[in-house]
Amino acid sequence: MATEAAPTSEEEKLAAEAAAAAAAGGEAPAEDVEAPPAEEALAPIIVKKIAAGHGGAHGGAWKIALADMMTAMMAFFLLMWILGATNDSQRKSVADYFKPASQSQITMGALAGSNGILGGRSIIDPDGFPYTAKQTAPMERLTPRSEGGPTENDPSPNSENARENDAKNQNQTEGQGGSQAKDSASFDQLEKEVKEQLAANPALDQVKNQVQFVRDKEGLRIEVIDKADFSMFPLGTTKLQPKAQALLGEIAKSLEAMPNKISVRGHTDSVGFANKEGKNNWSLSADRAETTRSTLEKNGIKPDRFVQIEGVADTAPFNPNDPKDPRNRRISITVKFKEGQ
Repeated sequence: MATEAAPTSEEEKLAAEAAAAAAAGGEAPAEDVEAPPAEEALAPIIVKKIAAGHGGAHGGAWKIALADMMTAMMAFFLLMWILGATNDSQRKSVADYFKPASQSQITMGALAGSNGILGGRSIIDPDGFPYTAKQTAPMERLTPRSEGGPTENDPSPNSENARENDAKNQNQTEGQGGSQAKDSASFDQLEKEVKEQLAANPALDQVKNQVQFVRDKEGLRIEVIDKADFSMFPLGTTKLQPKAQALLGEIAKSLEAMPNKISVRGHTDSVGFANKEGKNNWSLSADRAETTRSTLEKNGIKPDRFVQIEGVADTAPFNPNDPKDPRNRRISITVKFKEGQ
């Protein structure tokens, strides 16, 4: 039986060198290292690409939609404000302004011979033009009011007569304004003088506070008012008390130098009175106004300056809440504006 041959010295030397090299490199001997797999799986590669510019959400389309919405909301709130700030008549005028309208006032049934043989009327017939004052729609406003040009009743705004009329009206307005301003200054002076004269007269100390001055559309109204403790006239009579006569005398002194016309009005309260002559508050107020006029005339007021003497009974009370208030009995002396005389 054959035996295995012993290794030669060269083979043993090579094996020893290989073992020493493996031990020095920290690796297992060559025969102990496993061979790598023949083929390994590759990992997936992800590539992220960023497009240039903004995306769809960052574009300008939304701005247009927002602008449309804001415009619509503004128009809506403007409409609501107009509806709340106008009355029915004003809203109807606005609606009529935007109402579509034809230039012709002839109905369509009367056009093109439809109402008989050749009996129709043309749409440009002058009778169909809106001459009346009901022009409200835009198309109607474009239609001329006069086919023959300016006339006496419808002058041109640039005509000489129109300019003269405008200048005349302006002068009249300025004259009235200047006249009223002068009258107002005169009224201030009159009020001041009357108050000073009443304060300077000791006999009128009790009644000086019963004179009031009121400005109205006619001029300056001087009210001489009764009170519970003093009356210009005894109840139911037309005879002035002595203090009332002195009071009217002081007022007449201030009125004497003024050229303004004067009206006198008598007032009573609602209390009735019994008398044999059958008089009532109407006749009593008128008679007291006439007594006042006569007293003013005796104290220097010329008769031609009086333009109106009237009695209104209890129809214009000083205190509407109490018709029987003594202050409702009074005499009103109105110094009128000059242009209203």
